[in-house]
Amino acid sequence: MLADRAAPIAAIATAPGRGAVGIVRISGKGLLPLVQALCARALQPRLATLLPFLAADGSTIDQGLALYFPGPHSYTGEDVLELQAHGGPVLLQMLLARCLQAGQTLGLRLAEPGEFTQRAFLNGKLDLAQAEAVADLIDASTEAAARSASRSLGGSLSRQVQGLHERIVHLRMLVEATLDFPEEEIDFLQQAGARAQLQQIGAELAALLDGAQQGALLREGIHVVLAGQPNVGKSSLLNALAGAELAIVTPIPGTTRDRVSQTIQIEGVPLHVVDTAGLRSQTDDEVERIGIERSWQAIAEADAVLFLHDLTRRGQADYDEAEAGIAAQLPPQAKLLHVHTKCDLAAGAPVDGLSLSARTGEGLQALRQALLRQVGWHAVPEGLFMARARHVGALQRTQQHLQQAAQRLDEPAAALELVAEELRLAHDALAEITGAFSADDLLGEIFSRFCIGK
Repeated sequence: MLADRAAPIAAIATAPGRGAVGIVRISGKGLLPLVQALCARALQPRLATLLPFLAADGSTIDQGLALYFPGPHSYTGEDVLELQAHGGPVLLQMLLARCLQAGQTLGLRLAEPGEFTQRAFLNGKLDLAQAEAVADLIDASTEAAARSASRSLGGSLSRQVQGLHERIVHLRMLVEATLDFPEEEIDFLQQAGARAQLQQIGAELAALLDGAQQGALLREGIHVVLAGQPNVGKSSLLNALAGAELAIVTPIPGTTRDRVSQTIQIEGVPLHVVDTAGLRSQTDDEVERIGIERSWQAIAEADAVLFLHDLTRRGQADYDEAEAGIAAQLPPQAKLLHVHTKCDLAAGAPVDGLSLSARTGEGLQALRQALLRQVGWHAVPEGLFMARARHVGALQRTQQHLQQAAQRLDEPAAALELVAEELRLAHDALAEITGAFSADDLLGEIFSRFCIGK
């Protein structure tokens, strides 16, 4: 990802656009000449100083606050200089250009996305899970997600991973000791209760995996698609869930031609709801046909599909026949939730799914709770941390290797070499979470998704 990790870097650290304050951030080794060129004076470490930022000819670009953090006591572990100026886009670009000009002799260059945080990781200021939490905190779309990302940044996930890491290392030591001293009469594994230790590690890992899966849902949210025939109430349901008139609702079939998306939240979990074009086999409208194709694509990619049934048309031969044809085309892996709409206009409720009225709100809360259950969400514990799909995958691989190790250990003639290998693989998978064992291409992929200046 990085062309030269030793070169100092600079970037505008605040969001694009106008603002009261804008920040230009610089990180690298030996920044004192740059401090002198820009500020014309020495700066006391970690103390904000009001002064003019100077152009090359000595004129003032702007007046603001300068903060200098000598390494290693800084965010990146290197010398860091932050210039807090007025937040005009042109002004900040002028200040950044001046920094690059003054830092030519130092090799100062523009930072790449996530490079400040990557340097913090490479210099041991953050582990990889904490570094990812920085981006998650910035991108959090709900209050619950922001709180969980803050816990991850504070090391909640990392400490639990480290605890398991130490337990696995201790168990590996016992197995290796038994392999290294086969002539000893003492059975190290039996004496130390290796099987009980492995069982306890497995229980702790299962609890951590459950928390990580909840944290991943909190970060990624749930992608829900509203599907069904034209005029079954998809757009009305979207509007009811969002609490706003987002989609056009008319009695004319085919009103919705393309996907309409809205993000809401249920118990702090982001819910990405997609209203799709009504599904039917034949249409002479080319635009509607394209919309139907996109509907099927959205259904295939969804975490959950709300298949809507119109109670007011139940029993009509053409409607029931078309509905059976649509149901037959739904992907077999789709997580379906059958929802019967317009219950306020029809007598009797079905027994094979939820019934609701988008107009009156009846059944909406039951639908929200059913959606959470459908994707495996349960009550949020106070200490929930933010997690990513890669964390969940690493924990699942760790669990698989520990289960293999337990099976090997329980065999009548335990093959300790295989037990030791499974424990090593479990250890390596767990280490991927905090970055103790991570490929360079993985690091590049992670940090490339950060914003520039962070």
